Amino acid sequence: MLKRETPFTPNQIGFSSVRFSSKGVFDTHKDKMVDPYAQTRIPKEAQVEGVHFFPQEKGKFPSIVLLHERWGLNGQIKAVATRLACEGYVVLIPNLYGRQGGMITANAEVADALVDRMDQETVLEDINASCEWLNTNIAEDELLDQTRRNFHAVIGFGIGGTLAIRFACRRRRLRAAVAFYGNPTSSLEHIQGMLCPLLIHAAEKDDLVTKDELDAFKTAADDADKNLQIITYPGTTHSFFNESKPDVYHAESAEKAWEETLAFINKVLKV
Repeated sequence: MLKRETPFTPNQIGFSSVRFSSKGVFDTHKDKMVDPYAQTRIPKEAQVEGVHFFPQEKGKFPSIVLLHERWGLNGQIKAVATRLACEGYVVLIPNLYGRQGGMITANAEVADALVDRMDQETVLEDINASCEWLNTNIAEDELLDQTRRNFHAVIGFGIGGTLAIRFACRRRRLRAAVAFYGNPTSSLEHIQGMLCPLLIHAAEKDDLVTKDELDAFKTAADDADKNLQIITYPGTTHSFFNESKPDVYHAESAEKAWEETLAFINKVLKV
């Protein structure tokens, strides 16, 4: 990858594991102070688990919910989160397989089985709860608050890209969405609900997302007067951005897609 000058270096980025209610309603610091059972009570609702990345500098930053590929919450997607945090974003990666045990795999057959078993509706609830978690000043201390309220975008890859498109069609307060080789078919009938700009990075030779599917979604978006941009990268296949997959990784296209993504979200979030 090409060297890019960023506001922060990887050494200035902190990260932590997080766990919170999938309902998007959280106990505050004061609630826990007066509840002697707060640390031991077993929650009744499902919990979202993930990893939180942030610049280790005082200030309020726009935030991004980052959605992983079918391989799970692995080192590759954490590296993407670090790169985004270096650009001045607070980043949260929810584990999309959290309701299935949070598995990480390098086996394509296992990954496909995990995607097939995924209940996308409940996962979309988890993504929505992730936005609310980023919105919440859990510490109740303004000096510890890291994020700007409702200044967040979603970026997804593969199955995460498909979910990013679906989420863009349902969350009204979302500022922007970016999907790398996501399939828009399941969002076609919900296009009227999309209020934020959406950028789709498409592989020219993708056997999972066809040109006809993308064209149909583009036509529907244009008819509904929605802000949709689709960029197709010649000679690429599915997962061309994933440098951990050397058989499909396309460095030149990956770098171009990264620059396009930053320009797109910076325009919306860093006003």
